[in-house]
Amino acid sequence: MKFDELGLTKDLLTAIKRSGFEEATPIQEATIPLVLSHKDVIGQAQTGTGKTAAFGLPLLQHVDPKERAIQAIVISPTRELAIQTQEELYRLGKDKRAKVQVVYGGADIRRQIKLLKNPPQILVGTPGRLLDHIERKTVDLSHVKMLVLDEADEMLDMGFLDDIEKIVAQIPHERQTLLFSATMPKEILRIGEKFMTEPEIVKIKAKELTTDLVDQYFVKARDYEKFDIMTRILDVQTPELTIVFGRTKRRVDELSKGLEARGYNAAGIHGDLSQQRRMNILKRFKEGKLDILVATDVAARGLDISGVTHVYNYDIPQDPESYVHRIGRTGRAGRHGVSVTFVTPNEMDYLRVIERLTKKRMEPLRPPTEQEAFVGQISSALDEIKELVAKTETEKYATQAKELLAQYDDVDLVAALLNNMTKDDASQVPVKITPERPLPRRKKYSKGNGKYKRNGGRRNVKNNYREYGKQKNYRDGKKKRRVETRERVSKKDRGFTIRTKD
Repeated sequence: MKFDELGLTKDLLTAIKRSGFEEATPIQEATIPLVLSHKDVIGQAQTGTGKTAAFGLPLLQHVDPKERAIQAIVISPTRELAIQTQEELYRLGKDKRAKVQVVYGGADIRRQIKLLKNPPQILVGTPGRLLDHIERKTVDLSHVKMLVLDEADEMLDMGFLDDIEKIVAQIPHERQTLLFSATMPKEILRIGEKFMTEPEIVKIKAKELTTDLVDQYFVKARDYEKFDIMTRILDVQTPELTIVFGRTKRRVDELSKGLEARGYNAAGIHGDLSQQRRMNILKRFKEGKLDILVATDVAARGLDISGVTHVYNYDIPQDPESYVHRIGRTGRAGRHGVSVTFVTPNEMDYLRVIERLTKKRMEPLRPPTEQEAFVGQISSALDEIKELVAKTETEKYATQAKELLAQYDDVDLVAALLNNMTKDDASQVPVKITPERPLPRRKKYSKGNGKYKRNGGRRNVKNNYREYGKQKNYRDGKKKRRVETRERVSKKDRGFTIRTKD
C-alpha cells in the first residue's frame, strides 16, 4: 500500500518521499490508520519493520507545532534507541516544523534542562532520565495527548516497569496510548490492560519478519577457524556496510581489533564503552565512514541503520528471536541483504531450532579458499580504481604520470597499485580470538503443544540439568547449589527449547 492511501498530510508525505520510502511496511499499513483514528494500539514488531514511522507519522500529524507544550511522549529502553527515534521523528517532522527533543542518562542534565525551558511538542526519553526530570519539575506532562511505549518487552526485562508507572501517573488519563513489543508475553498484555483503553492488537507473523530479501547462509566451522574463514568471506562477498555480532564484550573487542589488524575498516560497540564513544562509532557507521560494525546484541538493540548489506553472526545466538532481530538489520526498504551464521558442530541443533522458528532453511556456505579470497580482493580493487579514475582530474597529473611510465614498466606500476589496495591472506596476519564456552549441547527435539522441548520428557530434562551442573563444578551432594543451577538454566533457556512447569 502506498503512503498516500493512509490518510497522511502533504507535509508528511513530502518527508516520506525525501527519505526514499515508497510503500508502507505491514506494521505501518496496519497501524497508521488505527492511530490516526485515535485508537489505542498494541503492535508486535521486530526491529527493522518500520515501527518508528508506524507510530511516528500519525503522532506528528496529531501534534500542533504552534502549541509550546509537550503533546506526545515516547519512552524507549536504551539511549541508542531513544536517540535514533528522536532523529527519525525530527527528519519526518521537518516540513511540519515539529520540535522533537530527547533526554537520556549519561548526558549532561543541565543542558537538557536548558533546552526543555522551550518545550518540544514531542519528548523522547529513557525511563530513568524522564523520571529524574519529572522529580526536578523540569518537564510538564499535563498536556500530553499521546504516549508511546517502545520495545516494551525490553523495558520489562530491564526492570523499568515501576519507573514507567510513575511516569504514566503524571500523564492525563484521557490520552491515546501505543505499545510496541518484539514479543507478546502475558506481561505485555497486562500492561495493555492497565494503561490502555480497548486497544487494537496488530501482530506481524514470524514469516514476515524474516524477509525473502535476505539470503540466509551458515558456515560449519570450529571456533578457532571462524575468524580466518570470516575474513575470506568478507573478501569474496565485498559487502558495502556490515554488522558482525559477537556473543560477549570480550569477543567484540577481539574481533574489531583483529579486523583492524588485517586492514578492514572496523570498530566495535558494547555496554562498557562510554556513551560518547558509542555514539561516535555509530555516527561514523551511519555516514559510511566505517565499513564494519562489531556489536553485542544488547549494544545493537534497536539500531536502525539503512544501507546494511550483510550481517555476520560470528556466534550463533542462543535465543532464536535474537537471530530474527540480527538479520532484521539488512534486507530493508526493498533492498537485498545477506546473512551468514557461523556454527560449530555441537551447535547445529540451535541452527535447526532457528530454522523452525523462521520457517526458512539456511543454505550451507563453503569456506572460500585463499585463491578465491584473493580474486575477490582484486575484483573489489578494480572497481575502486575505476571510480578513482572517473573522479580524478588526470590532466593535472599527466606530467608526473609520463615520468613514472618512462621510469617503470606500465604493468609493474598497475601491479604495485593493486598490491597496495589489497590485503595479505588471512594467515599472514595472525589474530588470536579467545575461545568462548560453547552453548550447552542439545540432542533431539520434538514439537508438542506448539513448543519445542527435548525428547524423552521430564526424565531427560533432569539428566541434562545434572550434566550442566557438573560442568559448573557443582557437587551432587550439595542439593541447594544443584537447585540454583537448575533454576538458572531454566530461565536461560526459556523461550528457546526447554519449557518447564514450576
